[in-house]
Amino acid sequence: MHLSRALALSLALAAVSGCDSAAPTRDAAAPFVAPSRALTLTAKDGVTVYARLYSAESPKAVILLFHQAGSSKDEYATIAPRLVAAGYTALAIDQRAGGGLYGPNETAAHVIGKPDYLDAAQDLQAAVDWALPQNVPIIVWGSSYSASLAFPLATKNTSKIKGVLAFSPGDYFSDKHLVETAAARLTVPVYVTSAPDADEVAAARAITDALPPGLATRYVPTEGVHGASTLIAAKDPKGAETNWLPVLSFLKKVAP
Repeated sequence: MHLSRALALSLALAAVSGCDSAAPTRDAAAPFVAPSRALTLTAKDGVTVYARLYSAESPKAVILLFHQAGSSKDEYATIAPRLVAAGYTALAIDQRAGGGLYGPNETAAHVIGKPDYLDAAQDLQAAVDWALPQNVPIIVWGSSYSASLAFPLATKNTSKIKGVLAFSPGDYFSDKHLVETAAARLTVPVYVTSAPDADEVAAARAITDALPPGLATRYVPTEGVHGASTLIAAKDPKGAETNWLPVLSFLKKVAP
């Protein structure tokens, strides 16, 4: 379904309206913080995948955070703590196709050659394999090219993944049918968003339209930027806070 901006706001506001009105409110200017620790995973081909784990107490789910091109796990340095505050454990990984946009990509720094986007699919799978023994629902979250990879990842792990969030997905691969074909096979709820740029909106819509009926929540922001950066105030000062609302509403429905 198409989630209008007004509906997204009303749903998110309704989600928080049930809180005790006497409870203390958080200073909106204060940053979200959460303890984290470094860890490593091993991809099927033996590549070491560097990651950072942000743990919630009694988590509702574990959210696997995958970054955009030229980026790293530090794309989620401000996003992951906010997810922890909402009750979710988050694991952000460095994919082998990435760079230093937000901070050093340790996986890319240790890989020989120049991996392409599809090579990074092994890194995403390593994150899913790590999450399975955690015994909580698994949600995958992708940004740009990894948002697209999240669709075949979810179809490959049908019984393991409970939901998908895709920020600025598109046809970033030589096989222009890869993402839409995978989307058509999904059986879990999917949140799809993009920057308000016409090309991004069209790419996201094409993927959303390929999903089976009733699975898609599509959000087009008034203000936004490419990928998950749309939730980072420093990158999207006009839109970040508003764009968080439908994300949290979606997560509450998938893993309350």
